[in-house]
Amino acid sequence: MKKILVNVTLLLGFGWLFISATVDLDNLFNYANQEVPDYITEDNTDGNPIDDKTATLGRVLFYDKNLSSTNTIACASCHIQERAFGDPAVQSVGVNGLTGRHSMRLVNPRFAHEHHFFWDERAETLEDQTTQPIQDHIEMGYSGTNGDPTMEDLINHLESLDYYNTLFEFAFGDTEITENRLKLALAQFMRSMQSFDSRFDEGMALVDNYTEPFPNFTPQENMGKSLFINTPNEGAGCADCHFPPEFSITTNTQNNGVIGVAGMPGEIDLTNTKPPTLRDLVNPDGTLNSPLMHDGSFNSLMQVVNHYNAIPDNPENTSLDGRLTDLNGDPQQLNLSEAQKQALVAFLRTLTGSDIYTNEKWSDPFDPDGSITIIGGTLGISEASLAPFVSISPNPVDSNAAIETNLGQLKLWVYSSTGKLLSYQEAHTRITLDFSNKASGLYFVKIMTEDGLQITKRLLKK
Repeated sequence: MKKILVNVTLLLGFGWLFISATVDLDNLFNYANQEVPDYITEDNTDGNPIDDKTATLGRVLFYDKNLSSTNTIACASCHIQERAFGDPAVQSVGVNGLTGRHSMRLVNPRFAHEHHFFWDERAETLEDQTTQPIQDHIEMGYSGTNGDPTMEDLINHLESLDYYNTLFEFAFGDTEITENRLKLALAQFMRSMQSFDSRFDEGMALVDNYTEPFPNFTPQENMGKSLFINTPNEGAGCADCHFPPEFSITTNTQNNGVIGVAGMPGEIDLTNTKPPTLRDLVNPDGTLNSPLMHDGSFNSLMQVVNHYNAIPDNPENTSLDGRLTDLNGDPQQLNLSEAQKQALVAFLRTLTGSDIYTNEKWSDPFDPDGSITIIGGTLGISEASLAPFVSISPNPVDSNAAIETNLGQLKLWVYSSTGKLLSYQEAHTRITLDFSNKASGLYFVKIMTEDGLQITKRLLKK
């Protein structure tokens, strides 16, 4: 028997409303066929192509605190959508303490040049990466050591949750839960996290090659792009390691001169050689998404530029990447002017998009109390008819959004993200909302039935 969970109340800026954290298996988000620019050539999918059904399961797993031994930590606890799936804290909080490294942003993991994962590249593939935090004593606690439960215990726990019976059968054809299936689903969801709507991408559409000046850039931003791309003799040489247009780290790198250990002053770690992409270092409003480097030691883009401009000469660093040394083998001193430094910072800011921060397909599907509603798909007819059914498509919307329900006669309000009432209407079963003249951003659609049931859905305008 599939479990239908009720909605809970959530305080929004415009009052107490029922927020439906519904996963609608008949109206899946597009994970598998997202548009990828022609100039993006890297792809580490490696035999696990994204499928909408499996990625939907991955989304639930990613946000589910039941994957930690104390039911308090999810993957999303350390990888927050509003922070480009990073963490504003230097060290993330796990079930048994603080993580040893800063949690890196999960942006465009599918399009990384280096196919190994984690700062120290210990995971051979993204699939291998996905369950290691779950089996870490500090992070999520299913390590099987130090008195921790085992991975088998986790699988038994997930089997007791009715919604996973539905989701695994929907994704894989039967209800069996295995570690390998967890890996496949989580990796597919993470690979779907893509960001290609930055001003850099807008500029790429206007030229034949990224080496050309971008018409949509300021002179300072074009100067920064030129410095980034060109070698140290003519620029800063950043592209030697962070190759555009993916801006992920190239293969076979050594460390970058930052050799500290998070939370352990004076300690040294030379194994950190794989950072995330340079895309979405900052939020769309310009604020830094998270501290930078594996030890979270930099709190601004200028600090990063200053580091590469004059890398410290530390005799204990025996594995500084050769591309960061001069002809004598000493750490590089670029001698950039203040104007050049500011230009590099300005260019790095152009690599930030907007969709990844708000798109519902990557958002939390759970209600605040940890409940979740699964409708459609493999649910039986009689059981599905009992569930409050509200579907909005497409979401995100470009112009018109269609709302379908099984709630009968209803009243409908549309609010802005700040709680301003934008429209009201009474309708039955199917409603069309015109968003063609509304600004991009997040909206709330409140529905109330004749018997007083209230459901609010989030709607994103592109």
